[in-house]
Amino acid sequence: MTWEGSNRAQRLPANWSSIRKRVLARDGHACQFVWRNERGRMEQCGKPATEVDHINPGDDHSMDNLRAACTACHAWKSSSEGGAAAARIRARERREVDGRYRRTEQHPGLL
Repeated sequence: MTWEGSNRAQRLPANWSSIRKRVLARDGHACQFVWRNERGRMEQCGKPATEVDHINPGDDHSMDNLRAACTACHAWKSSSEGGAAAARIRARERREVDGRYRRTEQHPGLL
């Protein structure tokens, strides 16, 4: 996983390596992501897991909030979360700019 542009690695606890090993062992080194298959049924990915995912975003490093993940599933989730965060930032910036530069008087052609 890439940490580019993220402070996530700095926020991990000092014993992250130990936590990570426990999560991977608990989940049998199998990806725990669940996807809808071609028939519409929910199915566990099950590919070999080498990464650990925080189920709910934030700094909750409890075992209940962690799951084993394959690189592809973890990258998909991280990318989705990053894209959503970037969209929220762009929307906020757009609102701030619109508020500063929006004309309050009506256009002469509309009078």
